[in-house]
Amino acid sequence: MDASAHIDDLAGFISAAPSPYHAVAEVARRLGEAGYTALDETADWRESIVPGARLVVVRDGAVIALAIPDTAGPGTPFRIVGAHTDSPTFRLKPQPAATSHNWRQAMVEIYGGPILSTWFDRELEFAGRLVHRDGGVHLVRTGPFARIPHLAIHLDREVNQSFAPDKQRDVQPIFGVSGPDILTHLARIAGFEAGDVLGFDIVTVDAAAPARFGADNALFAAPRLDNLSSVHAGLLALLAAEPTAAIAVLAAFDHEEVGSETRSGAAGPMLADVLDRVTAGLGGNDRGDLARALAGSWCLSADAGHGVHPNRPERHDPTHRPLVGGGPLLKVNVNQRYATDGLGTALWARVCAAADVPFQEFVSNNAIPCGTTIGPITATRLGIPTLDVGIPLLSMHSARELCQVDDPGRLAAAAATFLSGRE
Repeated sequence: MDASAHIDDLAGFISAAPSPYHAVAEVARRLGEAGYTALDETADWRESIVPGARLVVVRDGAVIALAIPDTAGPGTPFRIVGAHTDSPTFRLKPQPAATSHNWRQAMVEIYGGPILSTWFDRELEFAGRLVHRDGGVHLVRTGPFARIPHLAIHLDREVNQSFAPDKQRDVQPIFGVSGPDILTHLARIAGFEAGDVLGFDIVTVDAAAPARFGADNALFAAPRLDNLSSVHAGLLALLAAEPTAAIAVLAAFDHEEVGSETRSGAAGPMLADVLDRVTAGLGGNDRGDLARALAGSWCLSADAGHGVHPNRPERHDPTHRPLVGGGPLLKVNVNQRYATDGLGTALWARVCAAADVPFQEFVSNNAIPCGTTIGPITATRLGIPTLDVGIPLLSMHSARELCQVDDPGRLAAAAATFLSGRE
């Protein structure tokens, strides 16, 4: 897939994935069309886990998919591309609506660390899942529906000097001056009454479509590039991979932006449980077989990183200046905020050479705290050697983030080489 086709496909994937629940549904849909079999976690998997099988498991906003080689046995190692499905945003509170001075407002909590100012004065959509009283789960999305309004400059003459919105008072979106409340509207989209909704998980997202623009259409702006760019790259890599010596795995988790310590997060048991069941299904009869498999495994933790900002280059390390359009990042931090070490660096160099993909090293400025990823979590929980990579962005955690059009496809190509073990 060339860079232009990849960006078009990424745009379609992002548009189909306004919430983590939609994202995993889209991953599962595409894998199903490619012949993957969906597994129910409550079922017996032993008849499904056989050499040559293609399998997918969904839990809430997380998905794990596996391509088992024809020669697999109980000690076969894993090659894992890990990513996360969530992004900084706002989520509806249990009492989701109120009225103030005739304005209908949605009551939201801040999720993760969004750049709050970027969410003002743009059309917003609500999306996620409703839980019906019969236990059924329904995915819903509103389309453009709400807006967080700025105070006019005439009422705040200092707004351009310092804008620091109050996290409770200033970020509650408006969605009308009359008509149904937000939960009633969402229930009608799903085809039932608000009284039938016993639970919900609804996020706020930018309603504008992803867009290419700039000289030669070389720039790509979209919501949720952190980290749907990596989920998409991992999905295409899995579909393109031809594993022979290791089981190829895509593991996309929820809740990374808030610490990953949930049943569907990277710090939870989901990945370990799936790998254990797969090893057992291939004939493993004790924990030693799983330990052997994990000892020979690798995890590629894929999460977007920072390209050098042209207006604030001093915020970056002076000798590590990764550029958008320069290829995916290899992320290094000696304090283990990223899991990359010398062995992982060498593996990534071989993978990128085999895939004919350039790459760049990223190291944080010593004076600025470094972010982290699921990489150290996976390495700690499973003991799998892990390296951290991702495409360079500008405006990470904005309502709309920015990349150069060549980088997402390069990450997918390198990830496919990694999953296939062709380095």
